[in-house]
Amino acid sequence: MKIFSKVLQIILGATFIFSAYTKAVGPGFFEITLMDQGLASSRFFAGHMARFFIGLEFALGFLILLPFYVKKLMQFTFLLLGGFTDHLIWLWSLGDTENCGCFGEMISMTPEQSIIKNIVMLAVAFVIYKTAQTKSISKNIPIGITGVTILSMWLLLPMPNYEDFPFESFTHFEPKGRVDLTSGENLIAVFNLDCDHCQETASALGDLKRKHEKFPDLYLLFYQEGSTTAEDFENLTQSNFPYTLIDVNIFFDLIGDSPPRIYYLKDGSVAEIWDSDIDQNIVNTFGLE
Repeated sequence: MKIFSKVLQIILGATFIFSAYTKAVGPGFFEITLMDQGLASSRFFAGHMARFFIGLEFALGFLILLPFYVKKLMQFTFLLLGGFTDHLIWLWSLGDTENCGCFGEMISMTPEQSIIKNIVMLAVAFVIYKTAQTKSISKNIPIGITGVTILSMWLLLPMPNYEDFPFESFTHFEPKGRVDLTSGENLIAVFNLDCDHCQETASALGDLKRKHEKFPDLYLLFYQEGSTTAEDFENLTQSNFPYTLIDVNIFFDLIGDSPPRIYYLKDGSVAEIWDSDIDQNIVNTFGLE
């Protein structure tokens, strides 16, 4: 029974560590998920909340692997998983079938699937609580490990600084070819190919370009979440701007609260960021009256 209990500890601890890892490799997705689920009111707050939970899961997983305070750790696990499960049940009751974010973008799980996963984890924690042998050390050690692990997330996963993003790394856009974003005035639009609001914005910008010869150079960063291709997007919006595809992590780092977003660059530096009234901002900035 002792060996069996230790194996369960390893499985449970590894699950928490893996869960934290899947969120840490792409924290932007987890941040947006927290906002979509009503747990965070802004991207700024979601960023801090995400780093706290990622650090907490890393610390809890590591501590569960150790032989100290096992029963108290299981009691905390009951509370944590119980809270998560209550939230998932609420999402499920609303008919939410999207990825709950429990394993980040790496493994997509619906709220219903994650509820089942949590019930299994709770059962494992209960068996560990009943069978594990525990040892004691100074309480300052696990508390210190938890605190240091959580705080380290802000060093290991720095909060996004949109103004310092290396846009100069995007040097090739279809079908234009090589582009130098460090020179002159350029606009960078961040779009999700399946986003209705992005498509509406692109359509409005296409109309604006056809009406004004002075329309500035605009380059699109496309994230392909679903089946819509860049060609489909152009046909739907009647627009034709140079574009390149970006991965999910870059997309979530750049969009702020939600897409679309426009970056106005001057000689490679971010001069302004527009999340709303995009076409009017372009008209005012570039004198397209």
